[in-house]
Order: sequence, then C-alpha cells, then structure tokens
Amino acid sequence: MFLAVDAGNSDTVFGLYDQQQWRHVWRTRSLLEEPMAFHLSDRPFGDADAVPAERDRYERLLRLWFLEANIPLRAIQSIVISSVVPELTPTLKTTLARLFGLEPVVVGPAIYHALPLQILRPYAIGTDLVANALAAHLRYQQNCVVVDFGTALTFTTVSAAGQMLGVAIAPGLKTAVRSLFSTTAQLPEVPLVMPESALGTSTAHAIQAGVVLGYEGLVRSLLNRIRAELNGDCIAIATGGMATAIPTLEADFAAIVPNLTLDGIREVGLRV
Repeated sequence: MFLAVDAGNSDTVFGLYDQQQWRHVWRTRSLLEEPMAFHLSDRPFGDADAVPAERDRYERLLRLWFLEANIPLRAIQSIVISSVVPELTPTLKTTLARLFGLEPVVVGPAIYHALPLQILRPYAIGTDLVANALAAHLRYQQNCVVVDFGTALTFTTVSAAGQMLGVAIAPGLKTAVRSLFSTTAQLPEVPLVMPESALGTSTAHAIQAGVVLGYEGLVRSLLNRIRAELNGDCIAIATGGMATAIPTLEADFAAIVPNLTLDGIREVGLRV
C-alpha cells in the first residue's frame, strides 16, 4: 500500500493507494488557527519533548482513519509528501515517519532528476504543479494544460515531450468569495453554484453571477490563449476540489480527474 500526502494552503489530502486504485482519500485543514488543547502523548506537562499540537492532530486523525478503514499501519510500504506549506512539511515528515516507521519522500528539486520532466524553475514552482504535470504527461503523452481548481486556480502546461512550458495562477473560486466576505461589511458568504442569470436580483445571486460566471469566462479565455500559443495543439484536464463547480466548462476539458495530483505524487514514489 502507498500513502500520498498533498499538503495545500487550505487542506491536506491523504490518499491510500492499493490494488490499482485510490481506496481512501481523506481531507483535513492544513493548519489550525487555534492550538489543540489535548495531546496523544502521555508525557508530563512541560516536558521539552512534548508533541506539538499540529503533529498531535495529524497522528490522531491518521490513527482514526486507518482504524475505521480496518487497515493496519504496518500495511503502508511507502509514503510521498508534496507540500506547498513550508512550515507544515517538517511536522508531516516527522509524524509520518514515527507513525509508520518509514522515511517519507518529499517532492522537491532534490528528486526531480528522477522524473521524466523538464521542470521550469525547479526551486520556484509548487510541488503540486509538478505532480499535476507529471501525471498528465504520463497519462496523455501530448501537449496538455492542467487546470487545478483549488485555493488557487492554476493552469500548468506541459508539452508532449514532458517539458513544463509555463504556469498561470489566479485566486481560486472559494478564495475570491472569502475575500469579498472578509473585506466587506455587508456582503455574505454564499454557496458557489451556477446562477440562472447574470442579472443578480439579490446579493447572493449577484455574487454568484460575478464569481461563478466570471470564472467561467476566465478559465475559457486562458485556455483559448494557451491553445493559441501552441497552435491549437493542446488538451485541457481539470482537477481539484472545485473542478465540477462550473458545469458549463465540462465540454472544454478532455477529462475531469479529481485525484490527478495524488496520481502524480504516486508516480514520484515509483521513480525514487
């Protein structure tokens, strides 16, 4: 069994791969706003070696998830971490090593030489984007742009030869709505559903029209520009938690692959 860990700015996703499929995919918040008030450790209060709250939380969740799935911890044979949250990476690495008795591989420039990719600015690009590009390249073997609907809306383009050609980044849908909600006094946080009209007749409807319909145009426009720069020779793949939030975009994608980032992390594990 293989455990993939995708630590993003909003959520951390744990994927358990076995028998040619993702048997379980678990998700939790990446960082806590308030410290946990309890610990798994039985060490006395004030012990310098006491386990930090974040490490506690991940250990508690993983033990619970594996117990509910009736899977022994010793069944895991390898672990790969992709993290775009630097302050979280050591916590994940230490927790997983202690819990499973394995040294996790961390996706980063040190292991990129083992991948069939020519990586654009390896010390600057997010490891989740590398995972997306790797999975798309191995799956399709043609010019491809991966649109990841997450905290950020990212467009990662990789050539048929495996060269990462470039990336475009915009705020994600939820990020845009939360920005409106947090910086204005009278705008409510609303569900991201496709409105029937661009003419908002209420505040919630107006936000849906502006954000959901606006992002429909943003995604389609960027895809058209990317394809134009590649002379039309480029397919598009959607992934991420909000990949199906704009149903009118479905025809613009060759496929919607919810676990594409996990697929890429697993492919890293097969090569290092």
